[in-house]
Amino acid sequence: MTTCAPCYQLADFERDGYAIAADVVRPEVVDDLCRALDAIADNPGTLKREGALYGMRDALRSVPEVRELARSPELLDLVRPILGDAAFAVRALLFDKTPEANWGVPWHQDLTIAVRERHDAPGFGPWTVKAGITHVRPPVAVLQRMVTLRVHLDDCDESQGPLQVLPGSHREGMVGAEATRNWLELVRPVTCLAARGSVVLMRPMILHASSSAESPRRRRVIHLEYAADPLPGGLNWFESANEGPR
Repeated sequence: MTTCAPCYQLADFERDGYAIAADVVRPEVVDDLCRALDAIADNPGTLKREGALYGMRDALRSVPEVRELARSPELLDLVRPILGDAAFAVRALLFDKTPEANWGVPWHQDLTIAVRERHDAPGFGPWTVKAGITHVRPPVAVLQRMVTLRVHLDDCDESQGPLQVLPGSHREGMVGAEATRNWLELVRPVTCLAARGSVVLMRPMILHASSSAESPRRRRVIHLEYAADPLPGGLNWFESANEGPR
């Protein structure tokens, strides 16, 4: 399958581990997504604080509009140059910093994946369960064959606790606390500001963080994880954009 040229430089992405693509999702699609997410605010599986929705762990499975977004040509044209034509979404999360839920996240790597059920396989572990969903740390090779897209449903400026990344850190494998401190001494963090409809691409293993918002307004982000390979040892990805609700 032939894909359109991505609206970022592939060589820069591979070197830095992140890229920002502007004006990817059309305004009317963003509007539809916002309405769909508002409509499921009271569904099981949503995360709330003081009655306000701030997150969701299974948006790919539970929200048809998110599933359609994940397999849209606009997003697949971003992912396929990196992972190949077999790329598909395997998880979707919703994040929304609000006055009721205004959190910061320290420097870390995304080192776990969500699976349907536990099957002990070489290199997979430890295992955890979050909100009823089984998670596991896979071998580094699995994470290196994944890409995350963060689709912004609202403008995100400096005051809203935006994503920060340490360029190049994805190439170091799993990074411990001391190595993270070394990276922070050697590399200036990059703040990923993104307008409504824009997409931040990142490798899961890049060191990244975010602060609490200084002026918390809606900062809705759909966090989509893509892979291109099945899992070994009887394991299955928890969600898939190629399936309907289970």
